[in-house]
Amino acid sequence: MGFFNQFFGDNGESKIEKNLWQDIESVDEYREAKNKSFEKPVLFFKHSTTCFISKAVKKNLEKQIDQSEDKNKVDLYYLDLLHFRPISNLMANDLNVVHQSPQAILIKNGEVKYNASHENIDFQDIIKTLE
Repeated sequence: MGFFNQFFGDNGESKIEKNLWQDIESVDEYREAKNKSFEKPVLFFKHSTTCFISKAVKKNLEKQIDQSEDKNKVDLYYLDLLHFRPISNLMANDLNVVHQSPQAILIKNGEVKYNASHENIDFQDIIKTLE
């Protein structure tokens, strides 16, 4: 495996990626996930599938989650920005956050508890907001 594949991954999905995320592909799915945040915190990850920076951040976040003992403390949702940008725009307005990509937004009880972008996304920081 070449250097770039080791860092950014290959074109195939990783085993982690396949089982980790619940896809958001409709406004109803977004609203349902937001409502679930009253039972368990919800993390949205907004990803631009053609951006190598976004891909690197996503891969790093997935590795952090996979290695964390706290990974079951939040439900994980994934939004493909290229296919579902209107949902991202709705989220930004609804949650009162500025749209960024890549972006991680944690909500609990319908309210934003964590919002970070690019290299500032860190799963342990996300978990700390729940303490």
